[in-house]
Amino acid sequence: QVQLAESGGGLVQAGGSLRLSCAASGRTASTYAMGWFRRPPGKGREFVAAINWSSGDTYYSNSVKGRFNVSRDTAKNTVFLQMNILKPEDTAHYYCAADTQSYLKYTGAYYYTSEYDIWGQGTQVTVSS
Repeated sequence: QVQLAESGGGLVQAGGSLRLSCAASGRTASTYAMGWFRRPPGKGREFVAAINWSSGDTYYSNSVKGRFNVSRDTAKNTVFLQMNILKPEDTAHYYCAADTQSYLKYTGAYYYTSEYDIWGQGTQVTVSS
C-alpha cells in the first residue's frame, strides 16, 4: 500500500508562486502515475496535472497549462507541483493521488479521479487578490 502526504500549501498573493510536494511511502514501486487534483470552495474535485512515473510524461488541465509544472524525484518518491502566476481562482484544497493499479496504463484518462486509488489528505492553497 502507498501512502501520500502533501505539503507546501499556504497563502500567496495573486501572481505569486508556490511549490507543493507529495511524498509517497510504502510500496511505491507499484506506482504507475501520480496526479494532482484540487477542490475549489463550493465546487467538485477537478484535475490539475499528472505525471507518468516511469516515462515522466506530463499532463495538464487547460486552466493551469503554462503556469503549473508537475515533476517527480524518483529517488525520493516525491512528486511536485510548481504553481506560478497564481490566480484567485486557483484557491482550492490540493490533493495528490497515485495510480498503483496501473489503471492509467489502459485508460490514459489522467484527468479522471477514478483512475487513482490512493489519495493524500491534501493541502490548502489560498490566493489573495
